[in-house]
Amino acid sequence: MKLAPLMRSAALVTAVAILPTATISMAQVDGRAGPEFAKLFATYQQIKRHYVEPVEDEQLIRGAIDGMLGSLDPHSAYVDGSDLQRLETMIDGNYSGLGLSVMLDDGAVKVISPFRGSPAEKSGLKAGDYITHLDGTLIYGGKLDDAVSKMRGKAGTSINLTIFRPGRDEPFDVSVTRGVIELEPVTHEVAVGNIGVVTVNEFSRDVGRDVLGAWEAIQKEATGRVNGLVLDLRSNPGGSLDEAVALSDLFLSKGRIVSQRGRARGETLLYDAESMFRGDIATGVPLIVLIDAGSASASEIVAGALQDHRRALVMGERSFGKGSVQSLLPLGQGREAALKLTTARYYTPSGHSVQEGGIKPDIAVPQLSDPDLAKRSKYTMRESDLRGHLVNELGLEDEALESDKIDDPRFKLSAEELKEQGVEDFQLHYAMETLRRTTPSSVALKDQKSSSQ
Repeated sequence: MKLAPLMRSAALVTAVAILPTATISMAQVDGRAGPEFAKLFATYQQIKRHYVEPVEDEQLIRGAIDGMLGSLDPHSAYVDGSDLQRLETMIDGNYSGLGLSVMLDDGAVKVISPFRGSPAEKSGLKAGDYITHLDGTLIYGGKLDDAVSKMRGKAGTSINLTIFRPGRDEPFDVSVTRGVIELEPVTHEVAVGNIGVVTVNEFSRDVGRDVLGAWEAIQKEATGRVNGLVLDLRSNPGGSLDEAVALSDLFLSKGRIVSQRGRARGETLLYDAESMFRGDIATGVPLIVLIDAGSASASEIVAGALQDHRRALVMGERSFGKGSVQSLLPLGQGREAALKLTTARYYTPSGHSVQEGGIKPDIAVPQLSDPDLAKRSKYTMRESDLRGHLVNELGLEDEALESDKIDDPRFKLSAEELKEQGVEDFQLHYAMETLRRTTPSSVALKDQKSSSQ
């Protein structure tokens, strides 16, 4: 099951760097921390002596580690065994299960998004749903990993999920048949008017080359010149930092793509264009990047880079706002366990940190084709909503985060009216209509009125 499984409080994938083991067996402890370690050891002793039942050392030490990491931020965690295996699976983009990105929200398992084409999506699960029971067993208040393990299983077997959906009065059950989730990280199509659409579902291995292949295929399938390109990063929780850089580099011929800044030596890195691909593969072709509240981490790197360099118009909804980098720090000689630790923040070419605030679209376009839009928007979860999240150094004002929630008088059609017009995805429809009205030499939006209004 795709959960970005290593995030215990938030299951949005981040860029994970693999760092070498320290050359010394144990870091020197700051002398000032001595009294605090004494408290920790005294607590351990009291539990061992007086707790009502015998407690294994492993349980106490693991609890102490989890507590330390949990006090830092939602994305730092201790990983071992199956968790490490899931990380490798996640990076490969091939796994079995239901096809969900989830998080733990105050003890409840909340769906960030079902992946396109997955068993979960086909069964009708939606972003914002809460999973309360698995095969009739209550999972509220438990560990995310335990819920994940129960939802994983042999392809072809079924599991019954009890769902609470905000806006509905009663929970309901959904039966989902597990499958081998072989997500297509990149898909493409050519729409009317020779408009290319490239959808990136996740940033797993070789996504940059996959997008290059999709562009070459679009050029062959188009009946003449390609008049515009939509890069759809909606509900893309992220993945490899290198692949985010590669994808951005496809459309940039110079300048900074992203920078990451950390406290430790080696954690401050700069990534520039022309490092992976030469030139702009779609020179002169207007480009629109679609994002929403489920676009996180690597997706925000791409959107921010193309927006700052004015190579693309960013359209849709404000992104998730995850601007931190996690590194995998092996523990022990056998590397059977590791810390997934937040070690740096990343910044767009203009020096903007997306932490908390996310990427603000140039044109805010609501998903009017969603009949539950109004109800769902009240429960949209972003990085700034996660308990213990890193605070943006610039101290974002609440007004700045709320400004994109103001109703736009241009977008008044209902989901029913759009369905009658044959529009099932209003955001994508609006992006393609915009490109059809845009001259090949212009990337900026000239006419902000939708032809369907």
